[in-house]
Amino acid sequence: MKELVYHRHFFPALERWPDRVAFHDGAYRATFQAHGDRVLRLSHSMQHQLGLRADDRFAVMSCNSHQYLELFHAGFLGAGVINPLNLRLAGKELQHILRDSGTTVAFVDQFFAEHFARNIAEIRSELPLRHVVLIGDGDLPHDVDYEDLIATGEPIAPDEPDETDPALLMYTGGTTGVAKGVLLDQRAEMLNFYHIGLAVDFGEERVYLHQTPMFHAASMGGILGIPATGGSSVFVPLFEPEQVMKAIEQNRVDWTVMVPTMVALVMNHPEFRPERLASLRDLVYGASPMPAALLTRLMETLPEVNLSQGYGMTECSSVLTFLTAADHRRGGPILRSAGRPMIGVNLSVRRQDDTVAAAGENGEICARGGNFMREYWKQPEMTDKAFRGGWYRTGDAGHLDTNGYLYLVDRVKDMIVTGGENVYSIEVENAISTHPSVEQIVVIGIPHPVWGEQVHAIVVLRPGHSATEDEIKDHARGSIAGYKVPKSVEFRTDPIPLSGALKPLKLELRRPYWEGHESSVS
Repeated sequence: MKELVYHRHFFPALERWPDRVAFHDGAYRATFQAHGDRVLRLSHSMQHQLGLRADDRFAVMSCNSHQYLELFHAGFLGAGVINPLNLRLAGKELQHILRDSGTTVAFVDQFFAEHFARNIAEIRSELPLRHVVLIGDGDLPHDVDYEDLIATGEPIAPDEPDETDPALLMYTGGTTGVAKGVLLDQRAEMLNFYHIGLAVDFGEERVYLHQTPMFHAASMGGILGIPATGGSSVFVPLFEPEQVMKAIEQNRVDWTVMVPTMVALVMNHPEFRPERLASLRDLVYGASPMPAALLTRLMETLPEVNLSQGYGMTECSSVLTFLTAADHRRGGPILRSAGRPMIGVNLSVRRQDDTVAAAGENGEICARGGNFMREYWKQPEMTDKAFRGGWYRTGDAGHLDTNGYLYLVDRVKDMIVTGGENVYSIEVENAISTHPSVEQIVVIGIPHPVWGEQVHAIVVLRPGHSATEDEIKDHARGSIAGYKVPKSVEFRTDPIPLSGALKPLKLELRRPYWEGHESSVS
């Protein structure tokens, strides 16, 4: 008897809380009953008017919204396999994903309809794309209106899928090379939902803010878990610090997820005051390293908030380890860790020869569990390589301590090898981040004629603050070995370029330095 399909969670929620107003999107309000009715009508129209089958892919390019949530739920009920698109895709990247995925229907909102249409115009006739559906209003390129689909659909649920049926095709790796599709099934996503629920309590009293992009794997707990357990969903279309603070105040939000860059932008905003976030009970951070100085500031500024860190990747839908609120309160060295594995997840750190590393010894982090992808889409060799020996090879470097806590030191590809010594950029970034004048810091390796690579720091200073290259180096030297201290420091006035998931684009930052040199800038 199956359990790990979204039908078994979605419909009980509709029956238990039909009249609860739980969906808040600007002026839009909806009860569970109204949300369920719209999702079922949408699902029916997707299959009977747009011709989608359960294993067909449909793409979404949209800001966060209640419509995006409806599309996720329709997909997970079996209307099709949802392919959420990164909002910062360039034209060629978008074309590649639509072609590679075989997407037949695309849903675009009024903010991205022109961008979408312009970037596929030259190849649309070559794509399997049959329909472009517009979410929202406006005289914009589209074939079908979203609200018309819902109005003409019938409130009939698609057939219940199997646990191993695909539900989500999420492309990843576009910031480090050609994006590859990660195919995830119902079982993997439901196990991820359970894992998050064990780490941070779900419940009908919850009020969750969607501020991380809904195309990102870090959003899946809120997308699937909050509605299934009776909680309320609040949306901000795109991350903007003032709008986030306003949404938390007005809706009494008690739980949200942020990447460290978002945390810094909120806390550095001129209108930030701790009391504006007084309703927060839980803040989960992750997706990129948290600078030590920022974590200390966050804990001191919001002492009543339960802080948790999640570590994972799209391929595991998305959590492998959790540093819990209790871990944060305990403090000490474990605050630099990514926590311990979720129940059912096993970790192994491997040396280059694939032997198991000792406690405290760095190597590649490998994992296994039931929450992993089925495959890289149409990439069997890449899939086999990723799961070599029955373990998923994360591409991250780190070590486990004797208590099972995982310490990340870098992406394998971001490790800097200078004069035969390995330097992990995260460690250098943490050392520099504690300088009082530093607002943003990224460390990369750049060519050096003798050492092969040299450590290079890119720094954005806080408004009204100053620092010299020597001051940055001296500050770093106080906490890391001399060979890890940056040999060069570059000051920028513009913010560090970020991906759609608000991660620093190290590939883009490295590329100008490596042009004409032999290196894998990927």
